[in-house]
Amino acid sequence: MIDIDNKLLDLFRGYVVRKDVVRSIKTGANVPVFVLEFLLANSCSTNDEEKIAESVKNVKTVLQQHYVNPDEANYVQAKIREMGSYKVIDRISVKLDPSKDKYWAELSNLNIRDANIDESLISEHEKLMMGGIWAIIDMDYDPTNIIGKKIYPFVVTKIRPIQLSNFDGARISEMRSQFSNEEWLDILLRSAGYEPESEGMTQRMKMLLLSRFIPLVEANFNMAELGPRSSGKSFVYKELSPYSLLVSGGQGTSASLFVNNTTGQIGAVGKWDAVCFDESTDELFKDAEVVPLMKDYMESGSFSRAGKSGEKAANASIVMVGNINQPVETVLQNSHLFSPFAEKVANDTAFLDRIGFFLPGWEVIKFKPDNFTNHFGFSTDYFSEMLHHERRFNYTDAIDEFFILGSQLRQRDTKPVRKTVSGLIKLMHPDGKYTKEDVRTYLEWAIEMRRRVKEQLKRIGGMEFWDTNFSYIDKDTQEEIYVTLPEDRGNNLIEDAPLAPGTCYTATSDGEKVSLVKVEVITMEGNGKLEISGTTSAEVKQDIKNTYNYIRANEKTILSQKHSLQQTDVRVQVSTLLGVAVHTGVGAAVFAAIVSSIYNRNLKAGLGVIGNISIGGAIERATNFTDRVSLLSENGAKTVLVPMENLPEMSSLPASILGKTDVPFYANPQNLIQKMV
Repeated sequence: MIDIDNKLLDLFRGYVVRKDVVRSIKTGANVPVFVLEFLLANSCSTNDEEKIAESVKNVKTVLQQHYVNPDEANYVQAKIREMGSYKVIDRISVKLDPSKDKYWAELSNLNIRDANIDESLISEHEKLMMGGIWAIIDMDYDPTNIIGKKIYPFVVTKIRPIQLSNFDGARISEMRSQFSNEEWLDILLRSAGYEPESEGMTQRMKMLLLSRFIPLVEANFNMAELGPRSSGKSFVYKELSPYSLLVSGGQGTSASLFVNNTTGQIGAVGKWDAVCFDESTDELFKDAEVVPLMKDYMESGSFSRAGKSGEKAANASIVMVGNINQPVETVLQNSHLFSPFAEKVANDTAFLDRIGFFLPGWEVIKFKPDNFTNHFGFSTDYFSEMLHHERRFNYTDAIDEFFILGSQLRQRDTKPVRKTVSGLIKLMHPDGKYTKEDVRTYLEWAIEMRRRVKEQLKRIGGMEFWDTNFSYIDKDTQEEIYVTLPEDRGNNLIEDAPLAPGTCYTATSDGEKVSLVKVEVITMEGNGKLEISGTTSAEVKQDIKNTYNYIRANEKTILSQKHSLQQTDVRVQVSTLLGVAVHTGVGAAVFAAIVSSIYNRNLKAGLGVIGNISIGGAIERATNFTDRVSLLSENGAKTVLVPMENLPEMSSLPASILGKTDVPFYANPQNLIQKMV
């Protein structure tokens, strides 16, 4: 780790800072990290402890003299009056007062809401109107500024935004080759203050934290994150970049976000790289008009307010973060992962479908002191400029060099998947040099995050979002790889509750490997069409067709008179939950799912079914019997129906399996129907 510190100092001296030094100052100053590091960077980009100590002393002096603590507002106001002119460090914003046809500057900590400001300063710093900026501000006191009978003595005369004055992107590109992928990832995380070598910092955890930077490098990137309190969901957008805006829950309006129809002033989406809505679980927007505007913007990157201002384009990314106050397993059992969001959007599938990336914030560790780094990282102003610089590049076609996206990824899925891969390449490979395996890693990550959105939409909206079995094809090997979700893996995957009509679980085998498979069937009035998705295996498709054709040929004995497959369209989807792929042997589970869907009947709680049904209705022996029953049992199955042909193998089942899972046998399809409900 010391080697990385030394390399950073050698290659980026003046642009790196020891993060523990920053924390030591921030403890006593409620000021964003990028403000502190702006003041520290040049003098603290060294491993000379004496120079660091001197720099810390100087910065503390500057903060003591010029940073305004809210409880000192009256004192600093008096100092401005006494001295006539004074320099402060504060957050400044501007608003228009139509009643006086005048702009007023607001200084947050100084508690001044009506400072005079020249319009030329507003034109020079447009973000003053869009949430404000942190800056070093020259304030004058002039009691001759009178409107009516009221004195407005405070005057803003100069603004110096707290951000790097220039940035050399070529330097980053040139020096990136000096670091391995793992080293570079650690540097990025340390630049945000995290310690990648601390407890709990697995590779997946690092990727979760890295993903929070994607909206800052990728334009029009729509992301949501739910997680417990104090897990740093809004930290990146509040503290690490002057190019991002954090909007408190419920405060976003049509005028502030898009365009003010009175003044023609473009809103936040046209001024910031990322707009993050905090507390999205409590409230999201202030007025109802924002929802359709946001839908259009998230889809196309443009908006129009009732045609009054014409269509406008913008490139701010949209981020929604909120708190989830119960285990994700509980949420999934009772509802869907979007249910904690504000009521206006929690069940609006058109809105939610525009979210391209759902970061599982519930996986992020609760940070302890040891999780924050004492090593060097890029100073935050340099880091934020690097992220801002990368927005000009585009790697959305990088996937096409090596892979083909699977057939179930629709246009609204492929766009965010491509943008996620592009964003990760910008972060990890600012020199544009990446390998096939790099892209594979980013692609699987991107597919997982988009699939999480689609799986929840399927829970809310049903058929319209049925295609969730996301995959990609390796161009070299032609192998199709399916991407699953962590929350769909592990113990108790099979819910201990009556299974929804059309849903059944099974375990399949290729003779050696075993896979846990979810079968989902939808039936609807139609013309007798069978549609199969989720597998490219001809053998698996044939199993499903054999089962379907058996039911169709014998529907008079299997179904009631009012049900017929000739007037019913059947759609069967198989999904791999554990294992590499769906193998043969799904027929009996498909039979149970089709029949339960037609009758709209729940299947037995925690039900798994193994075995196959021939076109003539014969029940085939299940291979790898013990492994298949064990896999279902270990993942929550309370009952596993098995073919009578496997009865001699019953003694091979471990006592631990038989102790928690009932294993009854069935001899024919009618027998299966009797035991599955």
